[in-house]
Amino acid sequence: MKALLVGEYREGKLLDSTYDLVAFARELGAETAMFLVGSKGEVPKYDGPLYLAEADTCGEYNPQLHRRLLLKVVEEEKPDFVVFVHSSYGWDLAPRTAVALGAAQVSEVVELADAGFVLSACNAKLRRLVKPETELTVVTIQPGAFSLSEEPVGTPQVKGLEEADAAGGLEFIAYEAAEEASVDLSKAEIIVSAGRGIGKPENIEMIAGLAKALGGEYGASRPVVDAGWADHDRQVGSTGQTVAPKLYMACGISGAVQHLMGMKKAGFIVAVNNDKDAPIGEVADVLVVADLKEFVPAFMGCLQG
Repeated sequence: MKALLVGEYREGKLLDSTYDLVAFARELGAETAMFLVGSKGEVPKYDGPLYLAEADTCGEYNPQLHRRLLLKVVEEEKPDFVVFVHSSYGWDLAPRTAVALGAAQVSEVVELADAGFVLSACNAKLRRLVKPETELTVVTIQPGAFSLSEEPVGTPQVKGLEEADAAGGLEFIAYEAAEEASVDLSKAEIIVSAGRGIGKPENIEMIAGLAKALGGEYGASRPVVDAGWADHDRQVGSTGQTVAPKLYMACGISGAVQHLMGMKKAGFIVAVNNDKDAPIGEVADVLVVADLKEFVPAFMGCLQG
């Protein structure tokens, strides 16, 4: 079984999400090759063949040209899977590739199962199991759903790619960045998140204070964000940010499926809830059955004293 990983490069830098692809392939148990339109000056730390087209001549994104280059690599490698990150690049290039190859496409995979790929559905209230029946499958994976457990290492065997018609009929102009988020929870090693169980918006400060005391960031569940108690940038879950910190503390969070899908890959999970049967307990390493408004101040006192 072989997977062709489609890395991402933007404005002179390799995106970290490229390593999500490597983690996915490892979990899949697949031999790998990688395709990247980027620069020899910044290639992924990865052991395996890397088909590299220079962004200086091929453009950071040109859908027609990138598809032609990718199809050449597919013909050379004959993979079973072509794998993208579910990003703006993947959203656009994956379906173009699937149509050209007559292949099935499975979008925004969040987990692997013995019988196929697991996806979220109905605003993450349901999970679907999909098993494609084509010989070749095009896949996009949810950012953060798969991550390496160690720092990436390796030196790829670079194979240059060229295209006679480098213009490809289109001209790349520029990226237009979205409004910058106030916090990137995906990079935090410690996250303390607030759920509806905090009771009132003023108690967000208590959660933020605990996160600061632990040297981390604070997050929130969707109901807390929808109520306006925390900014959307702080939302953890399939409709917010997918995170995998070393420590995740869920305070007053019952454990809705869409929230669990965004944080269950954390290294160690502590849940504080006054309901011993709350669903969050099924994924927590430690479940503290207590009133969080009493537990959090007491715990902070231990930290400070």
